[in-house]
Amino acid sequence: MSYHPERPLIVQGDHSLLLETHNRYFSDARDAIAPFAELEKSPEHIHTYRLHPLSLWNAAAAGYTLEQAEAALHRFSKYAIPANVLEEMRSSFARYGQLVLSKDDEQTLRLTVHDPYIAARIVHEKSVVAHIRQQLADHLFLVDPDQRGPLKHALIKLGFPVDDQAGFHDAPVFHITLRKQTLSSNQPLALRHYQQSAVDAFVAGGSHGVVVLACGAGKTLVGMAAMARIGMQTLIITPNTAAAHQWRAELLDKTEVSEAQLGEYTGNRKEILPITIATYQMLSWRPERDGDMPHMELITKHAWGLIIFDEVHVLPAPVFRALSAIQARRRLGLTATLIREDGLERDVFSLIGPKRYDLPWRQLEASGHIAKAHCIEIRVAMSPDAHFAHAVAEDRRKAYRIAAENSIKVEVTQALVVKHAGEGILVIGQYLEQLQRIAEHLGAPLISGRMSSGERERLYAAFRSGELNLLVVSRVANYAIDLPGASVAIQVSGSFGSRQEEAQRLGRILRPKSGPAFFYTLVSNDSEELKFAINRQRFLAEQGYDYLIEAWKG
Repeated sequence: MSYHPERPLIVQGDHSLLLETHNRYFSDARDAIAPFAELEKSPEHIHTYRLHPLSLWNAAAAGYTLEQAEAALHRFSKYAIPANVLEEMRSSFARYGQLVLSKDDEQTLRLTVHDPYIAARIVHEKSVVAHIRQQLADHLFLVDPDQRGPLKHALIKLGFPVDDQAGFHDAPVFHITLRKQTLSSNQPLALRHYQQSAVDAFVAGGSHGVVVLACGAGKTLVGMAAMARIGMQTLIITPNTAAAHQWRAELLDKTEVSEAQLGEYTGNRKEILPITIATYQMLSWRPERDGDMPHMELITKHAWGLIIFDEVHVLPAPVFRALSAIQARRRLGLTATLIREDGLERDVFSLIGPKRYDLPWRQLEASGHIAKAHCIEIRVAMSPDAHFAHAVAEDRRKAYRIAAENSIKVEVTQALVVKHAGEGILVIGQYLEQLQRIAEHLGAPLISGRMSSGERERLYAAFRSGELNLLVVSRVANYAIDLPGASVAIQVSGSFGSRQEEAQRLGRILRPKSGPAFFYTLVSNDSEELKFAINRQRFLAEQGYDYLIEAWKG
């Protein structure tokens, strides 16, 4: 058996990859396997990755080859790679492209299956046959256009990804042009090389799919450049009204679009114009709990040439259902992380499209396009009373909240605010009562969902201008809020170890700046919260961040 002790990687027969963090080739190996392997665990000494079919299909869709993946494993593996792992990798890579959906005529789609085994399998699957109009041959099927989304969804659930080449309906033309200089500051405007690569990959991939870039790396500009390339009327869907207003401001600042051509479809206004910006909340709103969603027709009925899903990782389930009906529209998903805690990445793949472009956060940091960040977890003891209440809590969820709201975190937060006096500081948390106590103690404004959108935007503007340098924010600030002056984030509580949330909160402080950014997470020691903190670290480790752990000494 070949053995290379100097190498950092062990490939195991269960498709897990063990990567030694202290090996001198750790960073090179991590970067080599990241395009096709998913990080599962990231303790101090050994990181565990896994080869999943979805991660391999995303790699294949992005142009990554089986030969590149195999070469990466052979280059860094200590031992010979188990034959079953190589065979499963070959099988997964080979499945992408075996099922091709194309246009037969305006009323019919054609599903061509190049693998006889897959063709034989799917004709015996009721979940697939229900979406097929007719079988013309062993490998050839006719499909009604309205079954395009449901068919792709049914097939990927069986492990068969569809390469959708059926094209799109024509839509009203609407040309937009990027400015040479920004309107607000007269600064030169040009796409960075990776932004241009992202747009090129999206268009080359058939104008449907997902672009993954760190917060602060300019995903909005990628979206606008894609709009310019497509040249058709566009619907942009955002997580909240503040994000919708940011898109509006960016479009006016960086494109030749006028205010009269920009529509807003939110709780405040209901306009449909050549470029319309809406929110997920508005589209999925129901007047009655189990009733219809009247605003969903904005997606399904209007002839958009492109639909942009901002922060695609937070797509609500009702929007997924609507996506099945709009497969004839060009679709762009933008996100800082494709992680979904509900496991619906597979649905994003089938209904919006594969991941077309992804650039590691640390690579962007090294090039100066996002800030250098230091990630520090501070372990905080609980008071004897709180520790006892945690120990006897009737369920683990209640125990988690007791630990998350540890009152000593107020003292720690105060010390960190003093340490970073004069910098732009965000205190971020999950529980409103805890945040109210901290805001009162610090004498800082608290932004929450209970506040009107106008008041929120006023406080955000004051922070951007430097009038305020300290904000306490709830989950409403997790997504799509641009606060370039923020350089310190203090996370006092979170959503049960959500990697998605960790990515978004770190992203709040990554806008390029002259000095480093600091991301603190306060975790109660010897508690239920500590268990979930380990999961939150996975995202940071996956992006290559060192994660320091310190004990609070008071």
